[in-house]
Amino acid sequence: MVPSSPTIGFLHSDDLSFEQRTAFDWVTTELGTVERVSFADLRAGGDFNAYDVLWWHRDTPLDPSAIAEFADAFADYFERGGTLLVTLHALTAVEPLDIDSVPPDAVGTEPVETAVGPLWKSQYADHPAVAAFDDIRFHTRGDGGTQPYARYVDVLPERADVLAGTYRGDIDHPNEVSVVQWKPGDGTVLGVGANVEFDAPGADGGRETLLAGCLRFLGSGAEDGLVGRPKAAADLAAMRTAFRGDHDRPRYHFAPPANWLNDPNGLVQWNGTYHAFYQYNPGGPYHNTIHWGHATSDDLLHWEDHPVALTPDLDGPDRDGCWSGCTVDDDGTARILYTGGRGSRQLPCLATATDDSLDVWAKEPANPVVTDTPVELDILSTDHWEAEFRDHCVWRENGSWYQLIGSSIEGVGGTVLRYRSDDLRDWTYLGPLLTGNWEGAGHMWECPELLDLGEKSLLHVSNYESVLYFLGDVRDGRFEREEFGHLDYGDFYAPQTLHDASGRPLTFGWLKEARSERAQWDAGWSGALSLPRVLSVEDGELRQRPAAEVTSLRGGHHGFESFGLSDGQREVLQTRGRSLELSLSLDLGTADEVGVVLRETVDGEERTPLHVRRDELILERSTSSLHPETADDPIRMPLDGDDRIDLRVFVDGSIVEVFANERRCLTGRIYPTRADADGVSLYAAGGDARIVSLDAWELDVSATPSVDVGSTAEVGDD
Repeated sequence: MVPSSPTIGFLHSDDLSFEQRTAFDWVTTELGTVERVSFADLRAGGDFNAYDVLWWHRDTPLDPSAIAEFADAFADYFERGGTLLVTLHALTAVEPLDIDSVPPDAVGTEPVETAVGPLWKSQYADHPAVAAFDDIRFHTRGDGGTQPYARYVDVLPERADVLAGTYRGDIDHPNEVSVVQWKPGDGTVLGVGANVEFDAPGADGGRETLLAGCLRFLGSGAEDGLVGRPKAAADLAAMRTAFRGDHDRPRYHFAPPANWLNDPNGLVQWNGTYHAFYQYNPGGPYHNTIHWGHATSDDLLHWEDHPVALTPDLDGPDRDGCWSGCTVDDDGTARILYTGGRGSRQLPCLATATDDSLDVWAKEPANPVVTDTPVELDILSTDHWEAEFRDHCVWRENGSWYQLIGSSIEGVGGTVLRYRSDDLRDWTYLGPLLTGNWEGAGHMWECPELLDLGEKSLLHVSNYESVLYFLGDVRDGRFEREEFGHLDYGDFYAPQTLHDASGRPLTFGWLKEARSERAQWDAGWSGALSLPRVLSVEDGELRQRPAAEVTSLRGGHHGFESFGLSDGQREVLQTRGRSLELSLSLDLGTADEVGVVLRETVDGEERTPLHVRRDELILERSTSSLHPETADDPIRMPLDGDDRIDLRVFVDGSIVEVFANERRCLTGRIYPTRADADGVSLYAAGGDARIVSLDAWELDVSATPSVDVGSTAEVGDD
């Protein structure tokens, strides 16, 4: 007998199946007071008040219409604090019982070829239901036979917290959501949709341990701090507290409250406030079921969480995801153009803000606003997509709206397609702006953006591997490229730009993780945004500088007079920390390279050298981390062959962001494991060099901004 056994009402709608009888016998033996409660009893006037928890375990398909009449009774039960466990096919009851408008989308029977169980979210590792387990991965069912299941795979429940994916054999399947929890009224509903069948091989008692934990949790008040979804701003902010001890998590680069972040979207300054929307998966730190997260800032550095702005609609063209897009000012009304995904189609959709805080958006009833791809082109079709056709850049010019969409032409390469509209709703295809028909351009171009930088226009695209930029001009609807390069040479992707009130272009990019999907799941979060970068064209060349606001973070300072480094000499700086800025100017002299070593342990076991050479800068990651599932390959960026090199280097947890000569950028992700991996040192190799100037600051995200950024001319000044 398990201590503190609850009184359980065992729900059923028909005669008990063999599976249900087996479950009933187990719970009666293990947890004590259990009574059968049929829906016929409820129809005859029975109620649930005598029970600490209800359990509905069902191994056969459910007819929703057969139980919809009981929705009000369950609502009353939950208002009084009642709790319910639904397992296997009973999880599909959440829609007819009005617990959630989105039912599981993957329901059926499947063969079980290896041991399987929950992949619990590390964010909820202390959930009372799994208190008896030592790991977030465990099996609850052995291999063999078939099993009934109900999971969320391509959609998420609208109102539930996701607690677990699926752990099959030794492989993580985070997108196969198997455990969810709702908070209807003052009650709690816990759903376990798979891997708890009794008429099947067990897995070292995992099934029984999990179900007993769930029933004890629900039967003892279900206090766990969760509130369900959608989450208010305060709930999102509270999620961040779980990561305070995570040395990999950035402090002054924006990261999601938890779970997954990728592309920055809809960046805009609205009524004086900066808004950053971003691709967000509330289901966990993996790419699927994309929503739009939302945060605001007054200074580009201190961000406040807002509720999720866009959520996929079960019956809409964005059922499978609200993907990348942009915000435009339509005569004082904020509107979003974004890609909606459903099945194998991805098409442009429109949404309009209904409040000045840009928290609430109304989707256009006629979405999608572009219903098909251009018939004039052979748009690439893949296993996943009927046509590769997504991501938007929109602006107004001479009284008309223009839109760019990323795409690919079969057998040719990536392309940027151009459209025009009078009202953002009816669009006319104008033709390709630019097509990458040369070697190395990439077969697909995502996230296109066209910027007027005065002296020249800049077009950038993301081609799965890197961000390419082109300088040139638009003539007769075509982009004539004159110069090209990489916007960043490292873990930087899908950038987007906003123009502030002074006209300053501020670009953010997605900083991809460089660790395994398993490591991301264990961390509980994935992805960050770059520092805001100011782009300009000067003397025909692209310039990139961190926004001047970044200097407001500077705290403890160590300044160094000019000094020499002889061949083989190593100089350890007084500055230590995981949130740093280094500004240095060096002269290579006779040396082959100067090394700037970051996140270095006292004994050098973990260290990340930045090799600075005349023609190349290399972020060396072979000794960055003792963790076996992090990237250890170097990141290389070309330089111009000069002896004199100016660098600004930002270190923020797992992020290293480097600006070289105000022209080129390299961003890398590193994951030291040791607490003392916070040192900085310099060395010279192959000859003697000189450090012309060096300033090092500890960066304090709690600092109050005090930098004047009132004019474009001041941007980037130190």
